[in-house]
Amino acid sequence: MNPQQAPASTQGALSHIKVLDLSRVLAGPWCSQMLADLGADVIKVERPGEGDDTRHWGPPFMQDAQGRDTDQASYFTCTNRNKRAITVNLADPRGQALVRQLALQSDVLVENFKVGGLAAYGLDYASLKVLNPRLIYCSITGFGQTGPYAERAGYDLMIQAMSGMMSITGRADGTPGGGPQRVGVALTDLFTGTFAATAILAALEVRNRTGAGQQIDMALLDVGMAILANQAAGFLNTGKIPQRQGNSHPSLAPYQDFPTLDGSMLLAIGNDGQFSRFCHAAGKPEWSQDARFKGMAGRVTHRVAMIALMEEVTRTRTTAAWIALLEDKAVPCGPINHIGEAFDDPQVRARGLAVSQARAPDLAASDGITAVRSVASPMRLVDTPPVLRRPPPALGEHTGEVLAELGLDAAAVAALRAAGVV
Repeated sequence: MNPQQAPASTQGALSHIKVLDLSRVLAGPWCSQMLADLGADVIKVERPGEGDDTRHWGPPFMQDAQGRDTDQASYFTCTNRNKRAITVNLADPRGQALVRQLALQSDVLVENFKVGGLAAYGLDYASLKVLNPRLIYCSITGFGQTGPYAERAGYDLMIQAMSGMMSITGRADGTPGGGPQRVGVALTDLFTGTFAATAILAALEVRNRTGAGQQIDMALLDVGMAILANQAAGFLNTGKIPQRQGNSHPSLAPYQDFPTLDGSMLLAIGNDGQFSRFCHAAGKPEWSQDARFKGMAGRVTHRVAMIALMEEVTRTRTTAAWIALLEDKAVPCGPINHIGEAFDDPQVRARGLAVSQARAPDLAASDGITAVRSVASPMRLVDTPPVLRRPPPALGEHTGEVLAELGLDAAAVAALRAAGVV
């Protein structure tokens, strides 16, 4: 069942979990959005008047019903749906007291302040553990809670560079456009958020057995090194430094982009059977019998000669013709889409991967943004699917609602607003 097709009454897998989200930008909010998509009640805490930095990271900006740009960046919407938003001034002792009250009622806290940054407010793990021993406290930093770089701020681009990710991304030196490149999205931020959500789920399971919460120490650098995967394994076990090689693969061939009659396509051939079927379909069965191209190791060793032969043939058909030819032969082949083409793909449409959430009429009237579109959660639990409950919230949209749940009446909330506490 697609998330947007799930009944509104469906309870998510984590509907019994409350998350206090003190994080900003991407890694932390990505983690908490995953938990929110699974049904957790996530309360996002932001600075009064300012909010999360990504509310202002534009262009591109959200558009109103007439297609005109607003002052709200679209960046924020990719990682903050299904959350309730409140504003609290953490520098004010009254604001700190409110957050402590929320922590008492929460199962999980996610934060990405600098190491020790929340201790000054009495909101660090050691302080909150005394109040709520069951609290799972997930800290996300650039370099972790220990080590010589612990005090440094860390950003995705910096981590992509330091971890070696950029050194293996891009075209080889000496070729047109050669040089290190960052990945097109903030990969280490996104993976850190995903690993953090996984660690939180594990900690919840431990708490089910022991009754005790714990702190989770997530570092972008740790994650950046971990997701080097096979490239790291190759270095650690051979001492050889992996090199950039564009869209080709160090251990597989042919596994890259190829020119076609009207553009380019991607072939991802991972075994001898696929290679043989490609050769026969392309009218070159002799390639599969060529001693140079026997086995994956042979094809990698003689990659240059093999690719040159293949490119002469791939240029003779359009991309669509190659896909049609190879589709029923179990030879992985596909187009190299831009994002618009990707969202228009029949499989993407069939899976319901673009979803829309209507905003409350009063909010839509104030800024002209009637709906927010985003990518559906890929976590397809059959019995407890993710449910789209709330669009990304306006700044402080749920402050009154959440504070009322803490027992504050309207007059008390109004006084806090007047004092700039919320």
